[in-house]
Amino acid sequence: MQEDNSNNSFSMAFRIPAKIISYIFHPLFIPTYIFLFLLYQFPFTFISDLRYDPVFELKLKLFSTFWMTAFFPAFAVFLLWRLKVIKSIFLKTQKERIIPFFVTMFFYWWMYYLSRTMKDQPEALKFFYFGIFIATSIGVVINNFIKISLHGLSSGAALAAIILFSFFYKTPLNAAIAIAAVLTGMIATARFLVSNHTNQEVYSGLLVGAVCQVFAYWFVL
Repeated sequence: MQEDNSNNSFSMAFRIPAKIISYIFHPLFIPTYIFLFLLYQFPFTFISDLRYDPVFELKLKLFSTFWMTAFFPAFAVFLLWRLKVIKSIFLKTQKERIIPFFVTMFFYWWMYYLSRTMKDQPEALKFFYFGIFIATSIGVVINNFIKISLHGLSSGAALAAIILFSFFYKTPLNAAIAIAAVLTGMIATARFLVSNHTNQEVYSGLLVGAVCQVFAYWFVL
């Protein structure tokens, strides 16, 4: 009994941080984190109209990014749950993920469209948004066969995007890339600990997310 209790305590000691990591780095938050990274690393790429308060304008852009890429998709999942279309807001089955996939695809496409038409957005956001749109589109197809990891898709895309930012802006981002790589490993490990994902599902998510960013970089720019 003592051994079982020690094993349970050991398991919980890892599962609790893994859950926290999974929530903090939820796939819906990744576009906002990337926006903040670009704002911190390349603030000059956010061209503001001098007629307006630049600080207020940047806050508005940040709010809009979060609103479109996190709030609305999450709210859609909440409505689907309340309407009993899905059984859980955690989207535990492949079937429950189908509609949220398409909802998220719509908003990612919309953000890509805005990044192309608005001149006060960083050029790098064009390929990032297009990349996550493609990754989500491929993800919904793969979802018919395996329960591809959404955390894997988003973290793989984020890591690849930061590496590509370094090429695009011709700026060494060694520290940022190293941190992103460590965080990607932590997110993948967390999903192994607190989800029912297989190795194939997590690794395929990472691969699809990263490859789609590379393709978007080549195609858009």
